[in-house]
Amino acid sequence: MDALYTAVATATHGREGRAVTSDGKLDLGLSAPKELGGDGKGTNPEQLFAAGYAACFGSALGAVGRAAKVDVSEAAVTAEVGIGKQGEGFALAVTLRIELPDSLDEETGRKLIEQAHQVCPYSNATRGNIPVELVVE
Repeated sequence: MDALYTAVATATHGREGRAVTSDGKLDLGLSAPKELGGDGKGTNPEQLFAAGYAACFGSALGAVGRAAKVDVSEAAVTAEVGIGKQGEGFALAVTLRIELPDSLDEETGRKLIEQAHQVCPYSNATRGNIPVELVVE
């Protein structure tokens, strides 16, 4: 793969530190959620992953919609990223909840969502590594 763009971010002190992008547009404090023993006052990596996946999947859905000449501009994608114990370590699981425009029939919507799942870089990166459930709402 020849990268068209490379994002660069540096995190210090793990879940209790800071994450900063090389261009300075993202600079935020990190903290573990209360459910994992943290104070929950900062953003956590799962939230960042959820935001990125939701945005990326929404863009992929828009691209396949435009190619099919179907307006999905009013679609919304919510990503739920769960973390839990797996063996000696931890693992992630994702549920993508896609709210399609009312004007779109279910069969066409499902087809576009499946196509977006094949195109989305996050979906391609996670495929076979973590469970990703697609839910049409």
